[in-house]
Amino acid sequence: MLLGRALRFLVCAASGVLLAAVVGLVLYIQRLPDLQVWHTAELDAEFTRASPVATFEEYLVLEKRLFAQLEREVYAKTRPASPNTINRYRRGSMADPGRWPKNWNHSYLLEAEDPRASVLLLHGLTDAPYSLRHLGRRLHAAGANVLGLRIPGHGTAPSGLVSVHWRDMAAAVQLAMHHLADSGGGHPIHIVGYSNGAALAVHYTLAALDDSGLPPVASLVLISPEIGVSRMAALAIWQARLGWLLGIDKLQWDSVHQLEYEPFKYGSFAVNGGTVTHEITVEIQHRLRELASGDGLQAMPPVLSFSSVVDATVEATAVVSNLFNLLPAGGHELVLFDLNRQADIEHLLTWDPQPMIAAVRDVPRRRYTLTLVTNAGPETREAVARQWPPGANRDRRWPLGLSWPAGVYSLSHVALPFPPSDFIYGGSPAGPGPGIQLGNLALRGERGALAIGASTQLRLRWNPFYSWLEDRAVQFMQLD
Repeated sequence: MLLGRALRFLVCAASGVLLAAVVGLVLYIQRLPDLQVWHTAELDAEFTRASPVATFEEYLVLEKRLFAQLEREVYAKTRPASPNTINRYRRGSMADPGRWPKNWNHSYLLEAEDPRASVLLLHGLTDAPYSLRHLGRRLHAAGANVLGLRIPGHGTAPSGLVSVHWRDMAAAVQLAMHHLADSGGGHPIHIVGYSNGAALAVHYTLAALDDSGLPPVASLVLISPEIGVSRMAALAIWQARLGWLLGIDKLQWDSVHQLEYEPFKYGSFAVNGGTVTHEITVEIQHRLRELASGDGLQAMPPVLSFSSVVDATVEATAVVSNLFNLLPAGGHELVLFDLNRQADIEHLLTWDPQPMIAAVRDVPRRRYTLTLVTNAGPETREAVARQWPPGANRDRRWPLGLSWPAGVYSLSHVALPFPPSDFIYGGSPAGPGPGIQLGNLALRGERGALAIGASTQLRLRWNPFYSWLEDRAVQFMQLD
């Protein structure tokens, strides 16, 4: 009798949970905006690891076909833009990539007359080669051949991220590295990776430690590196599989933007993006710990990494615990951008920066240089760099000649690679740019009325310490 009641109770409870899940799913789907052509376009000219492409030149030929397909399958199916339209997929709008002298959604190569080195630039997820163009130009001026790679799935339409695999991205990185090695005259090759591009940079470098057929890396510069992400990202693949099973395309998306207002970055985010980040970071962590258990990391090239202690996109502590703490001595440096302590913001934060600080402080034997960019004192916005050499408990300090802007309490994941002068994301551009400007966007009115949410508007998109970051990167590559 009791067993029967218990079984009926369990069946009823399970049915209730299932019903609640179905209702929740239906409500979630109804809440999502309708998919647009840039969410559904199938661009089969995109590079994958199965593509019959053996060189970077062939990659560029395929990329040209891809953008011609984008023109036919997306731009040709949208209405012409009115004067104040903001949508990158409507020609002539304020966010149309064609307004810029160069479409920075494409791969590009800057060749030096007498190159001293080569540098591969790898942008982040949903991003495009635009994000690292400032550093690329500086490195080119310093005498480097610079290749800005458009990573597969990017620069075209958000639908490109629905099915891309991180191994497709890794295959494209290998093509680019072989091109730089074949054309660089034996000069050293450095990699700069931003966010997911940093994960790809670390993955390639670890692969090159084992495979003599891959060109070696002279040094790594990582910006807001994606070394670890939330465990919730592992669930993304199940939402996508449910969408395939039920034939519900909207379930392929975590967020759907009908207004794609950034010319060189997707606003919509396919859930497969979470799968990509989870899988590549798990692969990196497994490989790093495998190599660290022996002496496999002894040949790891020098690594310079920049992170904000407040980062809502990646697990910022992972760069410490899952990378730097595993590296042997070898000229590595971790740079952290602190909170603006003069802002007296700690009592308002829902984000606790202490785990990042503790992850560094609690290392029994630090084998890398630690640099903290922070306030010179509690009553000033002026910034200093505090630096602790490997194993040292005492720091040395020097002023940066830069200050925290008024009203800014921290950097953000997306701010680090952009100078204040950037025409799209900068806080103080030199003048009007070719199109949309987002660096100081702060529209006021009723909440929920705008397609661009308040949290997006107020997220810092530029780095007040960019000039110092750029100088430090160039010095690290010995190109100053």
